[in-house]
Amino acid sequence: MASVKYDYAEMIWYEIKEAAEQDRVALLPVATYEDHGPHLPVDVDVVLTTEICRRAAARIPDEVVLVPPVGHGYSPHHMDFHGTITIRWDTFINYVKDVCCSLAYHGFKRILIINGHGSNTSPLDMAARLSIIEYEGKILCASANHWGLRPVKELGKTLRDSDYGGTSHAGEFETSLYLALRPDLVDMDRAVDERSPLSNSFKTDLLAGGHPEGSDARLVPYWSSVTASGVMGDATRATREKGEQFLEAGITGLIELIRELRGTPIPVRRDQH
Repeated sequence: MASVKYDYAEMIWYEIKEAAEQDRVALLPVATYEDHGPHLPVDVDVVLTTEICRRAAARIPDEVVLVPPVGHGYSPHHMDFHGTITIRWDTFINYVKDVCCSLAYHGFKRILIINGHGSNTSPLDMAARLSIIEYEGKILCASANHWGLRPVKELGKTLRDSDYGGTSHAGEFETSLYLALRPDLVDMDRAVDERSPLSNSFKTDLLAGGHPEGSDARLVPYWSSVTASGVMGDATRATREKGEQFLEAGITGLIELIRELRGTPIPVRRDQH
């Protein structure tokens, strides 16, 4: 018996039609190319997001279709660092929305965007909402950050060695994951510990969220104004062993979220006019 195809790009058109009819979730990885300190390549966000999605899809191929990733995102604040590629916010939102609406047009009723870059979060939320609006509430389109998956957050409470702020951009978390996937491209001799100089309400930590002594606020200055290296966290605490555990947590968490979305009924609109 042939194995079930899950890679959208490798499927024949009628196989995509069948996948939509089976109510499989369309899984869309989205990231960006930008600086990740002196020790990591610029493809960190793309590699981490795509691999978590690919490995999750491979485990439940009859429940999901892995859509080709959107590799470029919203990173104008990183442009002071060489290598960053950014897409204008409105172009980015419309691009992702068009991908999602194309999937909806072909019959996919549940679409899940998995993000790997912090500043993509708000635009992707908007892209998902606009996709639902364009299809008049007849589809579900959700977005999530891979570090926000439930098992990842839970594991972060016990596995991390850095204190608050250590698992932000290119820090302990992302560096560990990249070590698990592409150790040949990591230069740990150049890993640094650099933290946000902002006040508590504007500090961030991927695994912990907002600072416990601050308000729930957002402030994203030009990256070069808050970090000299491009790192926002403690990359020196990263290990391949931690990365392997975070990777497994991401895979299992994504499977959990895919199944939750697949089991969520599409609510019927009640137009009061």
